Amino acid sequence: MSADRERRPGPTVRTRVHELTSSGERRHEDRLATEEPLEIRLTWPGAPARRVWVTMRTPGHDFELAAGWLVHEGLARPADISGVAYCTDRDLEPAQEFNVVTVTLAVPPATDPGHRHSTQATGSSACGVCGKDSISAALDVADGARWPGPLPEPDVVRRLPGLLREKQTVFERTGGVHAAGLFTAAGVPLVVREDVGRHNAVDKVTGARVLAGSGPAEAALVVSGRAGFELVQKAVTAGTGALVAVGAPTSLAVHLAEQAGLAVFGFTSADRCVRYC
Repeated sequence: MSADRERRPGPTVRTRVHELTSSGERRHEDRLATEEPLEIRLTWPGAPARRVWVTMRTPGHDFELAAGWLVHEGLARPADISGVAYCTDRDLEPAQEFNVVTVTLAVPPATDPGHRHSTQATGSSACGVCGKDSISAALDVADGARWPGPLPEPDVVRRLPGLLREKQTVFERTGGVHAAGLFTAAGVPLVVREDVGRHNAVDKVTGARVLAGSGPAEAALVVSGRAGFELVQKAVTAGTGALVAVGAPTSLAVHLAEQAGLAVFGFTSADRCVRYC
């Protein structure tokens, strides 16, 4: 294995733990979900690369995360993205080599990244809207092409979290990541991604479709946690027909979904789901 491969962070890391239970104690090896920063830089013809976002994420599918984030933020249309690569700046330390991604656009960004996204903007793995420079900017939903096909029937909706769970390999090993998946109306999984940040997982899903040359719109986006407004914002931008959440939606999430014509299902399990709009 090359030195470069050895430096590249993986989705999990080993650790030693001391487990304490009612029946005794034991020491053993365990796995933690990896959490590291990812800096996203943006360049286009005639413009030098500039930092537009830094977020904490689980390494893996980094190019998808960067592409999906740009689309969800309204900075780029899928067809505008001409390339994604890890940064090769000489001043980067070896450990950071795979934590900086540069996205190249074929045309200038759809909105000014210098206005909406400070070059010092950062976000935690728990937040999908940090760095917005006003409340109105955070609520500004870039409405993508709406999904023209059918939505999943209720019996399919109730099965979706279970189908998502079957694909959550990192969660199986660590118990410490969220998941998002894009499904057809019949419940066929198209893309499933995991990350410590629920919004990152959704960015990766859209980015996977964009970089594969497919449209990001589909019948249902399924998420392993609650349905906050930032996830509705991303689903609407991608053109998804329905957002299916294991947890509850928020009031603002439902309000935005109603305005955009997005169906929202919460408290979804094998025997129950609640449709809010």
